[in-house]
Amino acid sequence: MEGSDPNPRPLDHLTRKGEPEAPALLTREGPLDYAGLEQAVGTLAAALKARGLQVGDRVASWLPKTRMTSVLPLACARAGMVHVPINPLLKHAQVAHILADSGARLLITGAARLATLHEGDRPAGCAAIEEEEGAAMLGGSDRLPPSGADSGDLAALLYTSGSTGRPKGVMLSHANLWLGAVSVAHYLGLGSEDRTLAVLPLSFDYGQNQLLSTWAAGGEVIPIEYLSARDVIRAVERHDVTTLAGVPPLWVQLIEAAWPPRVALSLRRLTNSGGRLPTSVIRRMREMFPAAEIFPMYGLTEAFRSTCLDPALVDERPDSIGTAVPFAEVMVLRSDGSETAPGEAGELVHAGPLVAKGYWNDPERTAERFRPAPVSSHYGGTAVWSGDTVKRDEHGLLYFVSREDAMIKTSGNRVSPTEVEEAAVASGLVAEAVAMGVPDDRLGQAIALIVRPAPPRGREVEADLRNYLRRELPNFMQPAHILWRADMPKSSNGKLDREALRQELTA
Repeated sequence: MEGSDPNPRPLDHLTRKGEPEAPALLTREGPLDYAGLEQAVGTLAAALKARGLQVGDRVASWLPKTRMTSVLPLACARAGMVHVPINPLLKHAQVAHILADSGARLLITGAARLATLHEGDRPAGCAAIEEEEGAAMLGGSDRLPPSGADSGDLAALLYTSGSTGRPKGVMLSHANLWLGAVSVAHYLGLGSEDRTLAVLPLSFDYGQNQLLSTWAAGGEVIPIEYLSARDVIRAVERHDVTTLAGVPPLWVQLIEAAWPPRVALSLRRLTNSGGRLPTSVIRRMREMFPAAEIFPMYGLTEAFRSTCLDPALVDERPDSIGTAVPFAEVMVLRSDGSETAPGEAGELVHAGPLVAKGYWNDPERTAERFRPAPVSSHYGGTAVWSGDTVKRDEHGLLYFVSREDAMIKTSGNRVSPTEVEEAAVASGLVAEAVAMGVPDDRLGQAIALIVRPAPPRGREVEADLRNYLRRELPNFMQPAHILWRADMPKSSNGKLDREALRQELTA
């Protein structure tokens, strides 16, 4: 098997990957070396057990980046619990769904966020503690030793939007997360001397892997919240950062900013996922960061990471998503399950130990996406059908063609059109709504919301609708365009004709 250290171990054993006195984590609470990281994980795990939580219980966190949110994935794993990180940008309706769907037994969040939750937003039996009390749990005297968890045990639920319905929880095992960390550390060439600036949300698989892959290499992670590109530049300078992961809109911001030459030269590797980087952006990154290798990547939460393009090929093949990463088998299949020929489009299917365990409490949608691997697979077992159309050239390089479903990919976030549509109708201002993505140079896709107003339509209805959506939906789910129609086209079966609306928009 490709890659170093192919044998998965309990996720909390990542604390053993660095030298005890080597720096592991730097947050606003101060630094931790690997010995300190081990102590924090053991102490927090013991505190969770002391609250009466049982093996398999779900522990949700709805917090910004702190020592608590950085340590919690390993502490939950050590205590035998399942971590459910919630994007701090989400609003109460999305959070209530995640809490109810996961059956969380504990929510750790800030006082202001907790105050936004309505009565009944937390499931019965779900306790809540505020961030300060959670942070105090890191200072206890009891400590759990490294766990002996089975690598197939459930370690995390990461909620991801689907093209229909509300977000679904992807079930990730210790092996999924451990091997994902080892895989990325291996192909990025991370080492103990590296410092990763974690700017992406830790609730995403890509964001959480900033922590896990750096620790797998014995390096140091510096999680930060940022408001502007200048904040990122200052942090790179202050901490002599070597590694930076981003999504396309962030890279657009960063290449438009003024970088002191010495700071730009400190970066050794830049990674991208969550959408394709335009060739013009890649070329500008090359100019601004001459000492850095650029790693364009493709992945899906259901299988973590599927492909990466060798940095040596970025100039020659900037539109390629590369080849399979270690521990991944990527196939391009026709609808009958046979392999496509070079240049022929087909569905990307991923097999191997990075494939998740399915969707939490959702056997129907699990059966649609997770199926027995094709007979041609050398891994066998379960494979995940991505829904994305790709093609492979004669050299084995993969190229993204299109997304089969209606998902909107904006600012590196996957947005369910249904969630935007339901929020618009719930406002009482809209009778029917259709949301879809339209090309946008900065965002990848912008959200267009096509609506039929609910009578009577007031003069300020658009302003009222936008104000309502700002209260109910996070910033990345806000429509860039709202188009009002007196009626909506219908298909022969009486449903809204989305394809007709899409054709109107693209025309």
